[in-house]
Amino acid sequence: MRVQISPDVIKNASCLLGAFDDLPRVSLTHSPTPLELMPNLSKKMQGAQLWVKRDDCTGLGMGGNKVRQLEFYFGQASAIKADTILITGALQSNFARLTAASACKTGLQCHIQIEERVPNSSPLYRHSGNILLSRLYGAILHSFPTGEDEEGADRQLEEIATKLKAEGKIPYVIHLSHGHPPWGALGYVAAASELLEQIDRDKCVIDEVVVASGSGATHAGLLFGLRALGCSIPVRGICVRRQKHLQRPRIFSHCQGIAKILDIENPVSDEDIDLNDDVLAPGYGKINEAVLEAINLTAQNEGIVLDPVYTGRTMAGFLNCARQSEKTDNLLFFHTGGQPAVFAYEDDLTPILSRNIK
Repeated sequence: MRVQISPDVIKNASCLLGAFDDLPRVSLTHSPTPLELMPNLSKKMQGAQLWVKRDDCTGLGMGGNKVRQLEFYFGQASAIKADTILITGALQSNFARLTAASACKTGLQCHIQIEERVPNSSPLYRHSGNILLSRLYGAILHSFPTGEDEEGADRQLEEIATKLKAEGKIPYVIHLSHGHPPWGALGYVAAASELLEQIDRDKCVIDEVVVASGSGATHAGLLFGLRALGCSIPVRGICVRRQKHLQRPRIFSHCQGIAKILDIENPVSDEDIDLNDDVLAPGYGKINEAVLEAINLTAQNEGIVLDPVYTGRTMAGFLNCARQSEKTDNLLFFHTGGQPAVFAYEDDLTPILSRNIK
């Protein structure tokens, strides 16, 4: 069903964003990010009109969705006059890389805890891409031996923070496990308003939004923002880390957390949460043929680079949606960045690179 953007939806934006006025926030993002049609890929799919929201162009630290989120985490850090920020994540974490870049921008020291989420011993994976940039930004690295223990990883991060306090530092911890306020999701509540303003300005129609669903903050924030503004455009989350039955309660919990922070009623129902895990196998950080195809098609038809972990997998799900859509449909892909990981995954990209040798 085609969704119209009514004038009331646009008017609601100022009211919703007014709830942000008393929240600490540090400006880091180049916004608004472009909203573009992908004409060549649309033609290639022989179906719907395919659009892209270029949140790979958020500017800082080679860009990506986490810059919007970090504005609110660094706002919290600023509120307690922190001089050090800590985060945990996979070795090729975009979040960690952008936290390190944001720390440089704001004059904080950054500690990154590296989790062993992906069994990849390639020298490129271990030393290039995001981890290379994190080191370039001066982050202090720590290790955590497992990759699927968020609570344990956060506990060890807190232990590092305790030691830093004993040294006279004022640390702020960005937690990734369940049960902590989803400050980062607020960045995508605001992005929802930005998107609707662009749709209204350009007089275009979007019938469905497709976005990566990993930690869940981007997916939840975008969905919450659209519904809080009175917009019913469907938001489909492509699972990039866990199966949809495990991801669903995470998204709803984040939405509840956003509502609590903003002191408003949660506008998101369980029926609003649309998840697809058809392209998840063989698992987080591991490439399948659909991901390779999506990376190749997008690069060669639009000159847009996707990463193998998040946006490549999400584009694979997006292209499946496009193949099943009507020619009158307009589908929007939210590009959340992650391009530095391409260099770390060069070995895995060999199958498509070799196809392109004449």
